[in-house]
Amino acid sequence: MINARTAQIFYLGFGTILFLGLWQAIGYYKLAGTAWPPLTDVLAYALSPLHRVLFVNALLATLKSAGLGYVIGAAIGIALALVGNLVPALRKGADRANAWIHAIPMIAVGPIFMLLLGIGAAPVAMAAFGVVFIFYVAVTSGFALASKSHADVMTVLGAGRYARLVHLTIPAAMPAIVTGIKLALPRAGLGAILGEWFGASRGIGVLMVTGMQEFQMPLLWSASLLMALSSLLFFGLGSALERFVEGRFR
Repeated sequence: MINARTAQIFYLGFGTILFLGLWQAIGYYKLAGTAWPPLTDVLAYALSPLHRVLFVNALLATLKSAGLGYVIGAAIGIALALVGNLVPALRKGADRANAWIHAIPMIAVGPIFMLLLGIGAAPVAMAAFGVVFIFYVAVTSGFALASKSHADVMTVLGAGRYARLVHLTIPAAMPAIVTGIKLALPRAGLGAILGEWFGASRGIGVLMVTGMQEFQMPLLWSASLLMALSSLLFFGLGSALERFVEGRFR
């Protein structure tokens, strides 16, 4: 009898092989024209000694911007959620402000960040902009999971708002918060790349723009594949953390 874990691994492997095979076939037989190169050409281009250093440096620059923006956006989102929890009168305003921020397309604020902060800070600002709402929703929804009866018992025993937050609300919210951590990881990468499109000196987004403008399809596809794999890796690490926290706090 095949257990669920083995079946999941099998389907994941089968789907990956099928996807890569279709990619190779479409590119090899030019079913989508010259804009779709075969997978073997993309890998050969990306792994060549001449281009390997280029891609590594670009990836490090993008991950640095995404990581810094991730931390800033997470801090802002968590801070807003904490303020809404500790000061209920501000909760509606914080909810509305975050909803409005989330409704603005990320690409629409890119030029504004570039003009206000400069091209070097635009990828960081875009990454932070994309992360704030996810963390705010994750934390506020997690806070709502705290047991009302447990909160009442702690209040009767003399626990103040801060004590209830630390010993009840935050532990109850940890699974939801970790889910937000996982979902925000690829969002930060997307924000950094969009920010790089508006004039950064280096990064995966710069390589993508160069590939599109000069019609260098192996460059474009290699940069896209590298960023996709990086996002999947960090998403997988976030999923592992999520499973650990759920086992610990639920």
